Amino acid sequence: MSVPGTPSPVTALAAGSWGDAAVKFGNSLGAVAGFLGILLLVFFAAGRARGRLSRPLSVVVFLGPAAVLLLVGLVVPLIRTVYLSLQNADGSGFVGGENFGWAFTTDSVQKVLVNTLLWLVVAPLAATGLGLVLALLVDRMRGQAVYKSLIFMPMAISLVGASIIFKFVYESRGPGQSQIGLLSQLAIAVGWDDPPNWMLSQPLNTFLLMAVMVWVQTGFALVVLSAAIKAIPDEVTEAARLDGAQGVRLFWYVTVPMIRTTVVVVLTTIMIITLKAFDIVRTMTGGNFGTQVLANEMYSQSFVQFDTGRGSALAVILFLAVLPLVAYNIVQLRKERGVR
Repeated sequence: MSVPGTPSPVTALAAGSWGDAAVKFGNSLGAVAGFLGILLLVFFAAGRARGRLSRPLSVVVFLGPAAVLLLVGLVVPLIRTVYLSLQNADGSGFVGGENFGWAFTTDSVQKVLVNTLLWLVVAPLAATGLGLVLALLVDRMRGQAVYKSLIFMPMAISLVGASIIFKFVYESRGPGQSQIGLLSQLAIAVGWDDPPNWMLSQPLNTFLLMAVMVWVQTGFALVVLSAAIKAIPDEVTEAARLDGAQGVRLFWYVTVPMIRTTVVVVLTTIMIITLKAFDIVRTMTGGNFGTQVLANEMYSQSFVQFDTGRGSALAVILFLAVLPLVAYNIVQLRKERGVR
């Protein structure tokens, strides 16, 4: 029982939380202000430099902050992750490649790798193919900007938000209960009296999760591929039509080769995003019911089971899987720039 005139425990706890939040916010603002102040001083000094030091100093001033942020945000964590992947669970002993051996020989992790590979193949191909088809169809319609905006709109939603939306779409209740999920209602409308619990049905649940990624990324593919199609010279299209190319033949033998580089860039970009997919699986199933993927397994090993060695090994595998896609994307972009 509280003494009259003294704040209640709840009020005191709330006041303390607000005080801690205010202190942390003030510290954050101070750190940002200090960083900006240092940058302003450095830029001021570089602007006043003359003679031989002016050019080297300018290079250091403009590239230095980016290099420091790259070092702190990417290089150092990468080195630390590789180091931890060679350690035991608590990072106190060297085990060499034992964690990587565990990743490739354990049945449960092998299933995770196969599942991730399935995501890597199906979701990017579906999103890119659907985006390409929609680009061809929308470009022939009046008010195409409106339709493109509507299709692109899911890109403005976070993957967590999209997952929550589709979680309601896939909601399923037991027999005799009123169904509130859109997918279950559609199944009942076409004569399926007892639709299953979609998130428990394997491997259907994995493809239903992929549908969320496809829904979000199709707008990106549509916008980029539509711009590439519009950039095809009219002379090329007219010449092909004079040679008798129409419809599917015109699309397959003229349009696709002309935008091949853009298609590859879009495909590899979506593959990179898909390979790192964590939000969808974590939000909708938590990796249960046969839906686990590499990124979510990495999180579970590191922050649920507190095995930093195995979690770091999975992070290294994920990094090595993304690296070739990024390198290939860069090569394709440089080739496209060279052609232009």
